[in-house]
Amino acid sequence: MGMASIWPRDSASPFKKVLQAGRRLEFHAKLIGAAITRSRDYLFCDCYLNLLPHMLRIIHQLSEARSELRRICDRTHDTQVTDKENTVREIVTAVRKTGDEALIHYTEKFDRQRLTAKTLRVDGASMDAAYQQISQDLLKAIRKACRNIERFHRQRLPKSWVTFEENGVVLGKRYTPVEKAGIYVPGGRASYPSTVMMNAIPAKVAGVSRIVMVTPIGADGSLSPAVLVAAQEAGVEEIYQVGGAQAIAALAYGTQTIPNVDVITGPGNIYVTLAKKQVYGTVGIDSLAGPSEVLVIADGTANPQHVAADLLAQAEHDPMAAAVLITTEDALAQAVAIEVEKQLAQHPRQVLTEKAITNYGAAIVVDNLSTAAELSNLFAPEHLELEIADPWDLLNQITQAGAIFLGHDTPEAVGDYIAGPNHTLPTSGAARYASPLSTETFMKHTSLVQYSRTALDDIATDIDVLTRAEGLPSHGDSVRMRVEDK
Repeated sequence: MGMASIWPRDSASPFKKVLQAGRRLEFHAKLIGAAITRSRDYLFCDCYLNLLPHMLRIIHQLSEARSELRRICDRTHDTQVTDKENTVREIVTAVRKTGDEALIHYTEKFDRQRLTAKTLRVDGASMDAAYQQISQDLLKAIRKACRNIERFHRQRLPKSWVTFEENGVVLGKRYTPVEKAGIYVPGGRASYPSTVMMNAIPAKVAGVSRIVMVTPIGADGSLSPAVLVAAQEAGVEEIYQVGGAQAIAALAYGTQTIPNVDVITGPGNIYVTLAKKQVYGTVGIDSLAGPSEVLVIADGTANPQHVAADLLAQAEHDPMAAAVLITTEDALAQAVAIEVEKQLAQHPRQVLTEKAITNYGAAIVVDNLSTAAELSNLFAPEHLELEIADPWDLLNQITQAGAIFLGHDTPEAVGDYIAGPNHTLPTSGAARYASPLSTETFMKHTSLVQYSRTALDDIATDIDVLTRAEGLPSHGDSVRMRVEDK
C-alpha cells in the first residue's frame, strides 16, 4: 500500500510470473477501488507495493540498511580464506625456491597450458601481430584513453622542494621513482586493456625505468590482442604470460627469467590478493583489492533504466561484486528493481551477474539525501554515483569514496575507460583510509635536512634534554661533540 508499484508490460524472464500476475492485479485492484495507470512500458498500481519479491532486495528500515551495508562490505571475509592462504603460501614458497620451474608447473596445473622458460616472455612478433588483430576503432579508443590518463596523472606528479630558513637551515623533500614496477593484469572472465593503461601509464609518468607486466595465458593458449596493444601504447615492452599467485611471487622474488621488482600493482582474484599480502614488505603494493562495487545515490530526477544499467555494469564483473542503490524515492527503487531484471533477461553474463545482484545488491529507501550520504560514508564505496538534481550540493557531505561521479550524464564507465582519473580504487571500505592508484604509488619521497654550525648551536640544548629523557646518551653526544669542537 502507499506508493505506486510498477510492473513491466513485456514478457522477459524472470518476469513471466509478474506479467501473469498483471491481469489478476487489475482485477483485484478494481475490486478494492485502487487506481490503475498504464504506460507504454509499465503498469502502475497504487496497491500491492511488495506483492512480488525482486532480485534486487528493497530495504526501508534504516537499521536493516546499516546491517546490510556492513555485511556487503565484509563479503570477502569468508571462512575459506585460511585454506586459500595456505595454498598461496605453498605457491609463493615454491616460486621463491625453484623459480621458472614452479611458474611452469603451476601454469600447467591451474591454466592447463604448457610453457617453457623460453615461452614465458611474450615475443616481439606476437606483440606486433596484435595490432593486426584489433579494429581501428578499438586502437583509436585505446590511444584516446592513453592520452587522457597521461594528461590527468601528469597534473598530479609530485615535485621535489626545498626551503631555506634562518641560520642556515635547509629543509626539503625529494621525490624519486622506483627502479622497477610490476603490473598485474587479470584475465579469465574478460579482457582488460583498461587495467593495463591505468597501471602502466602512472608508472611511466612517475619515471619508472623498467615496467614488467604479467598476465595469465588464455584457455586457447594466447593473450588478448587488445591487452597487448594497450600495453605497448602505454609504454610496456616486457610482458610475461603467467598469472595467479605464482606471477606475484615471481615479481616479488624474481626467477631465472622474470626480474624482481620494487612495487607490484594491479587487481586480481583472491589468490592474487593473498599473494600480494604475503609478499608485502619484500616489495611495495598498491592495495589489497577486493571485488568491485558501486553505490548510487539517486533522487526523483534519476532515470530508472540508467540506474539499473549502472548497477549491472558493476555486477557483471564478478559474482561477488556489489551494487547498491540509495534513494529518497520508493517508486524509483521499485522501478530500478524491475529494470534490473528486465536488462538481465538477455544479458550475456546473466548467471554471474544475477549472483552478484542477488547476494550483494540492494535498493535502500531513505527519507532524505543527508541520510543517503551518511549511509554512503558508512559503506565507503569504491565507486559512488550521485544521480541527483544537484550533486555538487551533496558533495560536501561525502567523506568516504574512491571515486565520485556527479550528475545524470556521468556513468561510472566513463571513469573506467576514458576520463583520465585512475580506476584502480580502494574497495571493501578501504576508502576510509586509502586513495586511488597514482604516480605516487610508484614514487618514494625522501626528507632533506641541512644545518649550519650556528643552527646546530641553537638547538643543541633542546636535543640534549630530549635524548636524556629517552635514555639515549649517544644521540646527545653526537650533537654535543660537534658544538664543543669549535
